[in-house]
Amino acid sequence: MNNKIEIKNLNKNYDDFQLKNINLDIPCGYITGLIGENGAGKTTLIKSILNIINYDSGDIKINGEDKKENIGVVLDNMFFPELLNANDIGKIMKNVYKTWDMNLYSKYLSDFKLTTNKQVKTFSKGMRKKLEIAVALSHKPSILILDEPTSGLDPIVRDEILDIFLDFIQDENNTILLSTHITSDLEKIADYITFIDNGSLVLNDYKDNILDDFGILKVDKDDFKNIDSKDIIKYKKNKYSYDILVKSREKLKKKYNKYVIDKPTLDEIMVIYIKGVK
Repeated sequence: MNNKIEIKNLNKNYDDFQLKNINLDIPCGYITGLIGENGAGKTTLIKSILNIINYDSGDIKINGEDKKENIGVVLDNMFFPELLNANDIGKIMKNVYKTWDMNLYSKYLSDFKLTTNKQVKTFSKGMRKKLEIAVALSHKPSILILDEPTSGLDPIVRDEILDIFLDFIQDENNTILLSTHITSDLEKIADYITFIDNGSLVLNDYKDNILDDFGILKVDKDDFKNIDSKDIIKYKKNKYSYDILVKSREKLKKKYNKYVIDKPTLDEIMVIYIKGVK
């Protein structure tokens, strides 16, 4: 398997936060979903990959010599000057990217039903996000790095955008790193999940492996003492019960056959891991 992005021993220190010794391979031909709560280090990681910030130590290798040409970017706080229209932006980008394809850009604008002569300030949030994606794709990158590309969008627009990402990844030489709080989107389209918490890499595996292996064991207060502490990753105490995050769900179903062990969502795994205790 070819690695499109290789991150080795990455560290970045701030006064109140540290991205700690991140080792991560992001492979070609797959969508890698990046999850974690606000402030966990996701944006710091993305900005390090893009050389927007200087990291303190470690190494990041990206396949291809010209990062600017190979990477399409959509950031959560990205914006275009509001007095410009889509045509203006296309003309500017033509001078920025050697590989800019105006015909492809026009096709995306048409597919996205974006008017070319109206100022960006008249666009809805969904229209602006589609414009950002059109720009990101129209210089024919092989890597897409996306930070909250569907945040605040209605379900119909979100589905349209997810379909675009799935089309992009049909080329096995292409790669997507997608950071989002909308984990249901990742359950639909991601191949890998990378979970960062408090600056550290907690989990990096195939999405299906994670969802098939983890479980949430539900017990009442009296039965909590019957659970082997070695089986507990983290637990969350409710008013009358406990939700316990475990691994090897099918195996533990036999061990704790009188209790319920549910298949979790990515949201549930993340919430119990972050908010739970050991």
